[in-house]
Amino acid sequence: MQVLIHRDSKAWQLQVWVSFVIAAFLCGVGLAYLPGKDLDRAFMIMGYFFCLSAAFVLAKFVRDSEKSKAEGRVADTPMFRVVVWGGFFLAMALTGWGLLRMEVNETYKAFLGVSWLYLITCTFTLAKTLRDAHEADLNEARRQGRMSRDAADAAA
Repeated sequence: MQVLIHRDSKAWQLQVWVSFVIAAFLCGVGLAYLPGKDLDRAFMIMGYFFCLSAAFVLAKFVRDSEKSKAEGRVADTPMFRVVVWGGFFLAMALTGWGLLRMEVNETYKAFLGVSWLYLITCTFTLAKTLRDAHEADLNEARRQGRMSRDAADAAA
């Protein structure tokens, strides 16, 4: 029986990583040169990190839920679903609120908002790409293990 193991192309992986790095760079530049109060800058940095980590957690949660649903089992408690989705929406809402209430130029707000949303979308794409690579590695290792076991059985 032949097993097909899907792997993303090197070009796709490069594009995903370059996009994520560009998004993080743009956010970093925007936050580093944020005019105004240091408290606003600190709030926005914390908000961006909160959103970033919440996006990675949400991506993993959704992927694990889909996999467990396909296997016919329950992945997590219902309350964890509320915590994960609630944390993501709370992070996004609070960061958006902080961005809107800042007393800076509207063009600057737009730059920060677009770079922030770009970072979040790149985060979901990066999480999926990393998870796909991990699953392909696991499948490859399982296939190699089966082949080694079959060869040992044939030799015996």
